Amino acid sequence: KEQIRVAVAGLGWRGKGLIEILLSMKGVSIPAVWNSERKGIAEARERVAKTSLPKPEVYASGMREYNRMIERDDLDAVLIASTWDLHVPMAVAAMKCGKYSGVEVPAALTIEECWKLVDTREQTGVPCMMLENWSFCRDNLAVLNMIRAGVFGKIVHCHCAHSHNCLHWYFDEKGNPRWSGKYLLKRNADQYPTHGLGPVLSWMDINCGDQFAYVTSTATTSSGINRQFELRFGPEHPAAKRRYKQSDVVTTVVKTHKGKTLVINNDMQLPRPYDDRWMIQGTDGLYDEARSAVYVHGRSPKHEQWEPFARYRKQYEHSWWKE
Repeated sequence: KEQIRVAVAGLGWRGKGLIEILLSMKGVSIPAVWNSERKGIAEARERVAKTSLPKPEVYASGMREYNRMIERDDLDAVLIASTWDLHVPMAVAAMKCGKYSGVEVPAALTIEECWKLVDTREQTGVPCMMLENWSFCRDNLAVLNMIRAGVFGKIVHCHCAHSHNCLHWYFDEKGNPRWSGKYLLKRNADQYPTHGLGPVLSWMDINCGDQFAYVTSTATTSSGINRQFELRFGPEHPAAKRRYKQSDVVTTVVKTHKGKTLVINNDMQLPRPYDDRWMIQGTDGLYDEARSAVYVHGRSPKHEQWEPFARYRKQYEHSWWKE
């Protein structure tokens, strides 16, 4: 089509970012927006109005209003950046209305919800995509090209992580839980695996030639959240004394049907610099993101020593970045 018409559901920080991306693209309009509350809607409408596009129509609060929005005839797709509990209901409703859906991460929280997405896609034939941005990182796409070119030989093992102190995602400046904070209070899990795992799924052909056979996860104690609030507010503050079900670090080990293994770390509640720790290893060499380095047997100039990744990235640059 000459004009792609996309709605945005959820106008928090992520939703606003998606609007900025849409406004930077030619041939895209935003006829409607939805939010769980009125706050943020006026700002989003004014941002669109600063372009040559008309202000989007507003839908506020609840699935009934969302369903009204996606039933519009002048809509091709919806980007879903709502609270996590609404990701699956919104994506399923969009597919049933014949609208493409792009769902922010995590797209689903349970295996049952994952199957709802898959089943609805197969029943309707309407595309649905999880918006995992790290899958499209420049380096990660170059590594994908290297793997497909056989540079590392047969892939056998990978490590990835999301290591980033994200306490501000879950609690406000006074220590009160945001909507997302309830997940740390009630559920101990790798709450946010996709940033680490996103590019790895392509690197290891997961669900495209191979599959996870089994998954085991091991969790530490939960001490870091209390400690951070204790340092910030004092030991008697309610946030420092509150009990959190979420552990500090969750380590997941996966084996695939074809015998590959993965180690996935979730480390989002301790003070630390950002780190994704990607490492992909094959029979002929490996890539290490933390070092920004590779080693390829018989190709790297020094025996069993790292060499800079930059030269390989130039050679194996993905077409999307060349464009």
